[in-house]
Amino acid sequence: MTAEALPAELRRAIVQIARTPRLLVACDYDGTLAPITANPDEARPLPESVGALRSLAGLHETTTAVISGRALRDLATLSRLPSEVNLVGSHGSEFDIGFIHALDEDAKALHRRLEHELEQLVLDVPGVSLEVKPASIAVHVRRAEHNAGRRVLADVHEGPAKWEGVTTTDGKEVVELAVVKTDKGNALDTLRHQVGATAAVFLGDDVTDEKAFARLAGPDLGIKVGDGESLAEYHVPDTVDVAMVLAFLLEERRNWLYGESATPIERLSLLANERSVALVTPDAKLTWLCHPGPDAPAVFADLLGGPGAGHFSIKPHRNGLPLGQRYLPNTMTVETRWSRLLVTDYLEPESPGHRTDLVRVISGEAVAQVVFAPRPEFGGVPVKLVAEAEGLRVLGTSEPFVLRSPGVEWSITSDGLQDTATALVQPTPEEPVVLELRCGTTDFTAHELSEVDRRDRAGRYWSDWAAKLKLPTVQTELVRRSALTLRGLVNTDTGGVLAAATSSLPEEIGGVRNWDYRYCWIRDAAMTVRELVHLGSHEEAEGYLKWLHGVLATLAGPERLHPLYTLAGSVIGAEAVIESLPGYAGSRPVRVGNLANHQVQLDVFGPVVELVATLAKVRGELRDEDWQMVRAMAEAVTRRWSEPDHGIWEERHVPRHRVYSRVMCWVTIDRAVRLGDEYGRGVPGAWPQLRDQIKADVLEHGWNDEVQAFTTAYDGTDLDAASLFVGLTGLIDPADERFQKTVTAIEAELRSGSTVYRYRRDDGLPGGEGGFHICAAWLIEAYLCTGRRNEAEELFAQIVGAAGPTGLLPEQFDPVAERSLGNHPQAYSHIGLIRCANLLAEKA
Repeated sequence: MTAEALPAELRRAIVQIARTPRLLVACDYDGTLAPITANPDEARPLPESVGALRSLAGLHETTTAVISGRALRDLATLSRLPSEVNLVGSHGSEFDIGFIHALDEDAKALHRRLEHELEQLVLDVPGVSLEVKPASIAVHVRRAEHNAGRRVLADVHEGPAKWEGVTTTDGKEVVELAVVKTDKGNALDTLRHQVGATAAVFLGDDVTDEKAFARLAGPDLGIKVGDGESLAEYHVPDTVDVAMVLAFLLEERRNWLYGESATPIERLSLLANERSVALVTPDAKLTWLCHPGPDAPAVFADLLGGPGAGHFSIKPHRNGLPLGQRYLPNTMTVETRWSRLLVTDYLEPESPGHRTDLVRVISGEAVAQVVFAPRPEFGGVPVKLVAEAEGLRVLGTSEPFVLRSPGVEWSITSDGLQDTATALVQPTPEEPVVLELRCGTTDFTAHELSEVDRRDRAGRYWSDWAAKLKLPTVQTELVRRSALTLRGLVNTDTGGVLAAATSSLPEEIGGVRNWDYRYCWIRDAAMTVRELVHLGSHEEAEGYLKWLHGVLATLAGPERLHPLYTLAGSVIGAEAVIESLPGYAGSRPVRVGNLANHQVQLDVFGPVVELVATLAKVRGELRDEDWQMVRAMAEAVTRRWSEPDHGIWEERHVPRHRVYSRVMCWVTIDRAVRLGDEYGRGVPGAWPQLRDQIKADVLEHGWNDEVQAFTTAYDGTDLDAASLFVGLTGLIDPADERFQKTVTAIEAELRSGSTVYRYRRDDGLPGGEGGFHICAAWLIEAYLCTGRRNEAEELFAQIVGAAGPTGLLPEQFDPVAERSLGNHPQAYSHIGLIRCANLLAEKA
C-alpha cells in the first residue's frame, strides 16, 4: 500500500506540518508502532515504522520519540528502537536522557506499600499480571476472564487508587498506579521544550494518549489509531496505516528540507529586462522570480524551497536529459534544448512598469509536460488557479497574475492550500506553443505583435546595446556576457543596481551565512556602472547618479547614507527570516532584508567619487550637481575618517579602524582634489593637507612589522584581501616594497588554488565560506602591478574556468569541493572579470 490510501485531508495536513521549521514526531508504542498482542512481551514494532522513525530522526531540525506506558527498560528491550529515537516510559515519568523524577524516600516507601497491596489483590486471579516499574505499577487484565478482570480493576480503583500520593492512569485492559505524576501530555510538552519544536505530531491508540492529544494546538497534528472518540482530529485504522503516515511524513519532510538534488549555482541562467530578473535551471525550470521587482517577495522560490515553494517547469513528457542551454548571442534570451524539443525564455523588455511579463516558447516535435505552480509571497498565501478559455487566472493574491495559454488544456490539483496546474502540449514545427506569464495584470488580450516579432524585439533591445561596447581582446565573449549581466542587474526605471539577483544562496552548504543581496549598495553599484563606462556605456552611470542624488536629497548629508537601499531608493525593512523555506540544499535560514543597512561603512564615498571622475572624463565636463555631491562627501570624510567602522565586508562585530576604509577615505579626498583642479572648481585648502594626513595614518598604523604586510585593521595581525587597495588605488606606488610584501603575504595566507578568501579571521559567525571571485580579481591586478603577469594569467584562467556554461559567476568558489557558492549572478564577480580582462589586454 502507498500513501494514496490515506485520506486526502490527512495527506494535506501531513504536507503542511512537514514544512514546519523544527518538527517533533512522537507516538505511542502498543497499538501504534506495534500491534496489540495477547502476550505483551511479544509486541514487536513494524519494521517500516521503525525505519521511518529512524530516518526522520536523521533529518535536520527533526526529533522523534516514543512515549509509552511500558517501563523504559522494557520498552527499550522489546522495541529495539535505534538510539536516534528518544524513548519515554511509564507514561512520561521515565526519559532515556535521564529519570526525570528522582524518587525521594517517601515515594520509595509508597511504591513498596503499593506493590505489596496489589500483589494481594491479584493473588489467585488467573491471567492478571503486575508490571513493576521504577515509579509505578501497572495491573494488566487482558488475559484474565472478563468478569474476573473487571472485579480486579474495581478493587484497584476502590482501594490503592484512592491513596494519597498515587496517580492513576487507565488504559485498555490495564490500570497504572504511579507514585509520581505521570502524564503523556506533560511528557510531550517536555520534549517539545527541549528541542524547541515549532510543531508536533502525535499518534496513539489508547485512552492514555488523550492527554497528549489534549496538549496539541495550532499547527500540531494528532492522529488516533483505531476506532472510538478522540481529541485527535484524524483517524487511521491500524498500525499498518501508522507506518504509511510515518513514511509519507518522512518523504514530505525530506523533500521540503533538501528538495531534489540542488542545481549547481553557476549553472543557473539569468533572465532580465532591466526591471525584473528571473533564474532558469539547465532543464528549463523557472526556479526564481520576484514581483513586483527583484527585491519583492518571490512568486517562484523553488531555488530556496524546492517545488513546494513555486516553480514553472517545462520538459519532455518522456523524460530525457537536456542537451544544452545557451543565450542567443548578445541577448538575454535563453534556449534550453532536448533532442526533439526546444524551450525559449525571455522577459519582455517593453512591458509597462508595473508588470513582469515572461514569455516561454515550446517548439519542436516532442510532447512536453508543463507544470505551473505559482506560490506568491514566498508561498505564504493560499493560491487558487482557475482555467479560462485564454489560460489560467491566479486567485488569492494581492498582485494580479495570469498565464496566457490559449488552446492548452490544464488539469488543476490542490494540496489543500495551493493549486498546481499541469498540461501536456504538442508543438509542431509550424506552430509552437506560447505561454505568457503576466504578473501585475488580469489582461488575457493577445499581444499586438506576433511572438516572433516580440522575440526579435527583445533580442535587439540587448544586442543593439552590446554592439556599442568597446571590448578587450582577452576573453571577449565572456566579457560581453558579463557586461550584459551587469546591465541586467540595473533597474532603468529607478537607476538602482542590484548587487545580485538572489537572496540566501549559501556561502557554505548547510550553513547560516545566507544573505539577501537584492538591493542597491552604494559602493557595489558605483563599481558596477563605472565598469560599464569603461566598456563604453555610460547610460547606467547617469541613471545611478540620478538615483543617488535622489537618495541624498532625503538626507541631511552624505554621512547619513545607509550602505544600501531598495532599488527605488527607500530604506530597506528589518532583516527577517522566512521560516517556511528550507533553503538551497538545506542551507537555512532564508533571509530577507539585510542588517548591514544599519552599519557604518566609511569606504562608500571613494567608489562614488571615482565614478564621478570617470564619467566627467567621458562627458568632458563635471556637472555642478555632481561636484556638489563630491564636495559633500569629502566634507563627510573630513569629519569622520578617523572613526572605526564595519568595513566593506559588513562584519557583525564591533567596528575597527580598517585599512581598506581609510584607504577609500584617502581616495575620496585625492580624487576630489584632482577633480577640482582639472575642472577649475574651488578646492578647499584643507583637502590636500587632509589627504597627506590620511596617507600618513595608513602607513604608520596599517603596516605591521610582525607580519610584514598591511593588515586588516590597526588593532591586529590578521590579513584582508581588501588591503591590496593600498597599492591598487595609488596611495603608495605598487613598486613599493611594502606593497609587494603585502601581495606575497595575502597570496600565502588567503589564496587557495583558484580562489582568494576575504580573510581567515573569526568574524563572529559559525561555519566557513568560499573564496571570493572579486578578491581573486584584486590579486590578479596586484600581480600585474608588481610585474607577475604569469601568475595573473594563471589565476584569471581559473576564474574563467569557474564560470557556468552560460557564462555566469556567483559570488564565491569552494576550491576544496570545487563548487560555486553565494548569490548569483553577482555583480562583484563580473566586475572583477571585466576589469582583469581589460588590464590583461592593456598590458599585453
